[in-house]
Amino acid sequence: MSGFLQRYSEAAMTSLGLFWMAFWAFGLGYLISSMIQVFVTRERMKRSMGEAGPKSMALGTFFGFVSSSCSFAALATTRALFTKGAGLIPSLAFLLASTNLVVELGILIAVFLSWQFVVGEYLGGLLLILLMWAVVKFTLPKKLIEKSREHAREETHGEDEEEIPDWKRLIRSKEGWRKVAGRYLMEWQMVWKDVTIGFTVAGVIAAFIPRAFFQALFVGSGSEHPAFWQTLLQTVIGPVAAFFTFIGSMGNIPLAAVLFSNGVAFAGIMAFIFSDLVVFPVLRIQAKYYGWKMAFYIMGVFLVVLIGAALAMHYGLALFSLLPEKGVAKSVTERDFFQVDYTMFLNALFLGLSLTFFKLKKKMAMSMMGDRATEKVLFWVALLALAWLAGGLLVHLFL
Repeated sequence: MSGFLQRYSEAAMTSLGLFWMAFWAFGLGYLISSMIQVFVTRERMKRSMGEAGPKSMALGTFFGFVSSSCSFAALATTRALFTKGAGLIPSLAFLLASTNLVVELGILIAVFLSWQFVVGEYLGGLLLILLMWAVVKFTLPKKLIEKSREHAREETHGEDEEEIPDWKRLIRSKEGWRKVAGRYLMEWQMVWKDVTIGFTVAGVIAAFIPRAFFQALFVGSGSEHPAFWQTLLQTVIGPVAAFFTFIGSMGNIPLAAVLFSNGVAFAGIMAFIFSDLVVFPVLRIQAKYYGWKMAFYIMGVFLVVLIGAALAMHYGLALFSLLPEKGVAKSVTERDFFQVDYTMFLNALFLGLSLTFFKLKKKMAMSMMGDRATEKVLFWVALLALAWLAGGLLVHLFL
């Protein structure tokens, strides 16, 4: 029993420690993201993204970058673009960019992993878009596009995006910063469940799951130079693991750090991180928007391109001997998280900022992003995770 309590305490403190490391990164990323979304004008977005071409693809990618958000919000915006006449390929480019070329995600990856993974995230995100363009262009039947667009229009019910006033006037006004506060708090509202579950699961896995399990699941993990078939297999297992955890990309980063500390190859971890759009809740939402046939088609395309992009980044870095060395990230349970260092001061800064924004935006409409049934399940699982963490903290205090 004492052995279990020790691991329970270790799991809870690891989860809390990981979140302690990441809080300022979330705050900085959401502040930048919120400012971009409020102050960058996007009224030309819908009419600028026509059929696939270099200009519309570049615009789709750029607008996706400035609209960086959680998967569920990105899915809704992508549907709006598609129903207003944007081509499917530029719309999917927007979706991939808004969930992969994300400022806060890059900051979080830098905190938990290494610069190579940041490069893999951003260059790999661009590669995802280019590969998607090629695959969809040569495989998608035109009849399916029109049928899916009609299905999406029936689901839209006349939704429209609010026009954004001149950013120079807005950035000098209290109303502008009230909108930034609203967006900042909304970002936290959208991800708190995924983040809570993700960090809790990461702590449980780090404390309770032995290294042998990862070596069995990710064949060749821990090897200095895994064979190509082993790296390929790990890259395929990455999205499978993400599909069953169905935690958003922000919640998956601490899990990725656990995988890295257990020897999983760079390609397998990048595939795991890229897999936020091939999880079951996203599949259900895509089916609601476009029909099941198009939903499975999009999921299949994303699976192919994320595996291809992860492998390309892995062997591209390997070609220049830039792959992160095994053992760079020691076991997360061995870290001393709570110290008087820059993390503490940055956390205090962004806690103060968050409280200021909360005071500035006292009234905020609460909404559920994405599939309501899934959101309710996530809500109760997140509450259980919080109870687990509270119990573990008490055990730690009394051990």
